[in-house]
Amino acid sequence: MEEKYAVPTPIQSQTIPLALRGDDIVGIAQTGTGKTAAFALPILHRLAGDPRRPARKHCRALVLSPTRELSGQILDSCRAYGRHLRLHSALAIGGVPMGRQVRALLGGVDILVATPGRLLDLVQQNALRLDGVETLVLDEADRMLDMGFIQDIRKIVAKAPARRQTLMFSATMPREIAELAAQMLNNPQKVAATPVASTVERIEQRVIHLDHGAKSQILAEILRAEPIDRALVFTRTKHGADKIVRILSKSGIAAEAIHGNKSQGQRERALASFRKGQVRTLVATDIAARGIDVDGVSHVINYDLPNIPESYVHRIGRTARAGAAGTAISFCAGEEASFLRGIEKLIRRTIPATDRRTGRPNVAPNGQARRHHTKPRRNGRPAAQQQIEPGGRQQPDNLAGMTFMRDPNRPQSKSKADAARDLR
Repeated sequence: MEEKYAVPTPIQSQTIPLALRGDDIVGIAQTGTGKTAAFALPILHRLAGDPRRPARKHCRALVLSPTRELSGQILDSCRAYGRHLRLHSALAIGGVPMGRQVRALLGGVDILVATPGRLLDLVQQNALRLDGVETLVLDEADRMLDMGFIQDIRKIVAKAPARRQTLMFSATMPREIAELAAQMLNNPQKVAATPVASTVERIEQRVIHLDHGAKSQILAEILRAEPIDRALVFTRTKHGADKIVRILSKSGIAAEAIHGNKSQGQRERALASFRKGQVRTLVATDIAARGIDVDGVSHVINYDLPNIPESYVHRIGRTARAGAAGTAISFCAGEEASFLRGIEKLIRRTIPATDRRTGRPNVAPNGQARRHHTKPRRNGRPAAQQQIEPGGRQQPDNLAGMTFMRDPNRPQSKSKADAARDLR
C-alpha cells in the first residue's frame, strides 16, 4: 500500500506465485514491466519467514544485474518494499572504492545486489563467500551477455550451492542465454510478460531521414519545439554523447551525458538532476542507459540508430510508462538505412517518415508515406549494408518447449570487452 501498488503487472501476477512455491523461473520481460517487484517480493517473503542472521561474509539472496545504476535501483526497491523488515542489504558495484563494500559484508547480509565484475573481485579478495546463497537472481541476462559478463556469471554460479532457487529475467532469449538457463536452472517455469518484438502501443514513433551532419541542428530544433518533459537522447559512442552535450550547451539547451567514462559520482549526479527535472535532456549510450528507470520521460530520441534491432525496443521503452503517452523520434542518415530496415522487421511495422522541421508525415503524390531511398554505392548496395546485413528472421531456439528468437546482430567480443571494462 505504501508503494501505491493496486494491481499486479502481468510479470508480477505470473512470477510471484511460482517464486513463492520455490520454483526456478525463466522470465521474458522488458524494463519497465515491474519485474523488480516480481522477484524482490518473494525474496523478502522468504527471508521474513525464516529470520536468521546470515553468516559472516555471506549473503542469503544474491541479485546480479549488468550496470551500476540498475543495481542501485534494485537495492532501493528492495529496501522500500522491506522497510518494515529487519533485514540487512548491501550493494557491490564497480566505480567506487571496495573498502566500504568489504566492511558492509563482514557481518553478512540478507540481500546483496551486485554487478558481476565487482562481485568476483570481492570473492577473490576473500571478502565474500557464495556457498550460502539461497536465492540467485540474474536480471537482464541478455544485456550481461552483450557486455561480456557470461563467463563471470558461470564462475559465480559455480561457487553457489547446487541446491538453490534461481530466477532469470531477460528481454530477449538468444541461443547463449537459452543454453545458460538450461545449465543453471532446475526444471524452470517459463513466464513471458511481453513478446520480444512488441513495442508500447502508446508510443508515437517517427523517423527523420537526414544527412549525418544535420543531426545536431535538428536535435536542437526538436528539443525547442516539442512539448518535452524529459528527453532521453541515445548515441552510439561515449565521445558522441559528450559532443552532443557541448553542441546543445552552445545552443542554450542544458543537457548532461551519462556513459562508461564518467565516474560513478558523475553518473549519479547527472541521473539525479534528470530525475528531479533540473536537466530535461540526458544523452546516453546504450550500456550506461540500461540502468535508467525514470518516470516522466516524454521523448526518446535516437540520435544514432542502434545496429541491434532489439536495442531499439529497449530504448523507446524508456517512455510511455505508468499509463503515460510517449514519443520516439529516430534520426536515420543514409548509412543507417539497413539498421532501420532491421528494426522495422523486428517490430513488424513501418515507422512513419516525417518532415524534419514540421514533424508531419512526408506524403508522396499517390498519398502514401514517402520512404527515403539511399544512394547506392558502386556494387549497388546502400552504404550501411557494407557494415552489417540485417538478415532474415533466424530459426527459433527452443528451451523446454518455449520458443524464443535469436539475435542476428549481437556485438562481437571486442565491444563486449570494452563494455565490461567500463562497468567493472
